[in-house]
Amino acid sequence: MEGGNEQKILFSAVQPSGAVTIGNYIGAIKNWVALQDEYRCFYAVADLHAITVRQEPSALRRNTLELLALFIACGVDPEKCVLFVQSHVPAHCELTWTLNTIAYPGELSRMTQFKDKSARHAENVNMGLMDYPVLMAADILLYQSALVPVGADQKQHLELSRDLALRFNNRYGQTFTVPEPYILKENGAKIMSLAEPAKKMSKSDDNVNAFVTMTDDKDTVIRKFKRAVTDSGSEIRFAEEKPGVSNLLTIYSVFSGKSVKEAEAEFSGKGYGDFKLAVGETVADALAPIQKKRAELLADKAYLESVMKSGAGSAFKAARRTLSKVYRKIGFYAGE
Repeated sequence: MEGGNEQKILFSAVQPSGAVTIGNYIGAIKNWVALQDEYRCFYAVADLHAITVRQEPSALRRNTLELLALFIACGVDPEKCVLFVQSHVPAHCELTWTLNTIAYPGELSRMTQFKDKSARHAENVNMGLMDYPVLMAADILLYQSALVPVGADQKQHLELSRDLALRFNNRYGQTFTVPEPYILKENGAKIMSLAEPAKKMSKSDDNVNAFVTMTDDKDTVIRKFKRAVTDSGSEIRFAEEKPGVSNLLTIYSVFSGKSVKEAEAEFSGKGYGDFKLAVGETVADALAPIQKKRAELLADKAYLESVMKSGAGSAFKAARRTLSKVYRKIGFYAGE
């Protein structure tokens, strides 16, 4: 990539665990497209992270391919960034083991996501679930990432990455870049549930009307928005006391390209029914070309596999440079 040496390195990843919601798109993938022109970006399909929860092997393979296709369909350009599948670069696991020796059980057991997922998957509380943040730290530190886009639910994990980088550097000498959070400026960094606007939109919600996925057809999208929870009163404005309407205004703003203020003006004097229909139609119309491109890419498996191979090659070289340095610092004998 041109100018790569001067550009700051940015790392981000998404798990291939099934449906991708418009919340995932707005909070992560949409931003990747803009960031790839500004930074040297490493973007991963985080399949190693996905297996902390039991996966059907054939579904995991399919989801990995489909997520890669979705990234590209949304505008992530393999010519502008390093786009790869996490498990294709063994250094992620290798560095995780090394970082485990400076990570403490107490700090891992305090992680909010570990506590939440342990409660949700009580039948499968495995060490991977606890060690997940150390693997995330390895993901970030391997590429000497200066920046990591984070939402509120990942700030704790980034703090651990910073702590481990500083701990290693203090013990063995300067080795890792200490990553900083990249705070997303997008007003839609956090999209809330259509059914319960007080909580984040999630594909694991029991209520299928609470979330919209990137593959929902037009009728489904419109139906879900028509059923979206609004608020008391009839005014369409962005306000803390109107979480339902505010969430819909945010979604409309992102997919229409208009500001929230412009959206408020557009729907001034209109009823909730017209407003929800307009949001649904706008989202469905924006998703249509992405869905078409994704289908075309999935029909060309050879191309997707070539992207995987090329991305893994580039990621492997960058990761190996860091891992070799780590191994030298901690005293592993490499020979001549």
